[in-house]
Amino acid sequence: MHIGIPKEIKPLENRVSLLPGAVNELSRQGHSISVQAGAGLGSGYSDQDYIDAGASLVSDAEALYANAKLIVKVKEPIQADLDYLRADHILFSYLHLAALPLLTKQLQEIGLTAIGFETVEVDNRLPLLAPMSDIAGRLAGQIGAQLLQKPQGGKGLLLGGLAGTERGQVVILGGGVAGSSAALVSAALGAQVTIFDRNRDKLSQLRALGANVTSLYSYSDAIAEAVSRADLLIGAILVTGQRATQLVSEQMVKRMQAGSVIIDIAVDQGGCIETTRPTDYHDPTFMFHDVVHFGVTNMPGAVPKSASQALSSALYPWVSRLAEDGWRNDRQLTEAINVDGGKICHPALKNHKD
Repeated sequence: MHIGIPKEIKPLENRVSLLPGAVNELSRQGHSISVQAGAGLGSGYSDQDYIDAGASLVSDAEALYANAKLIVKVKEPIQADLDYLRADHILFSYLHLAALPLLTKQLQEIGLTAIGFETVEVDNRLPLLAPMSDIAGRLAGQIGAQLLQKPQGGKGLLLGGLAGTERGQVVILGGGVAGSSAALVSAALGAQVTIFDRNRDKLSQLRALGANVTSLYSYSDAIAEAVSRADLLIGAILVTGQRATQLVSEQMVKRMQAGSVIIDIAVDQGGCIETTRPTDYHDPTFMFHDVVHFGVTNMPGAVPKSASQALSSALYPWVSRLAEDGWRNDRQLTEAINVDGGKICHPALKNHKD
């Protein structure tokens, strides 16, 4: 298989899908790998690192897409990528098509095979989404603490508090990988953390994070009460491949104190808080009802070295499987196909057929 690794072009997206070490392994298996010049620079890997690993360096995206069969990238394609995609391509990346009906239609029109990292599932786990969810959750705690500072538009609160002051109140919706990581960081900073989920086993695990962590069942009235007193609200709801369930209404946001902060990690799946909208790292926040909103859709892009290392290690075995001639006999890969030859395949995207 001829594998292509393009340079990411979303704003301030410096991750790369595969590290030179992974490229070397694929090359030793007999695959040819093309890497676009500069693809790894933002993560700390030079073009020479990839050449030494056995890759061919190509100068631009047009040349990369022209020669490769399997395109392995981090984020979903935007227009400059779509211009080069063909029907015979296999696209393997984060897609999040549930919140992107236009992109879904464009991929259908191209006629390619598109497989989403976030829809690869093993024993009810999402092995390719988990490392980025972990990073996004950790960042949510760190970024939230920063946005609560007055110069950032926040209420001027030290999230963890100190002697003679109140602890900040952090409310987290969802106790999966992202929510658990957000709770871990927020609790370590000293905040009072309340996290909601529907799984009792998860609630037990989350409560064990510390004496300042309260885990509660996701009753709507309990969420509404907690949101009204939250200094930092973190949305971390995920249903595999589907648009996020909206748990917080605009009216609930109106009841939050001025200068409070909302970070919706689920924004790339449509968001679980009504007032959030997608942003990027060029302009990451906006004010709505006097509440700071952070809606960056590629949160792990802020720490590309760590994120690329984590992603590549999780991704390499799957790329190795996908590069084999008989990959369509691999049930875990075929069930992760979102779009194939103009048809929508994943059940989570069925509403896009309307």
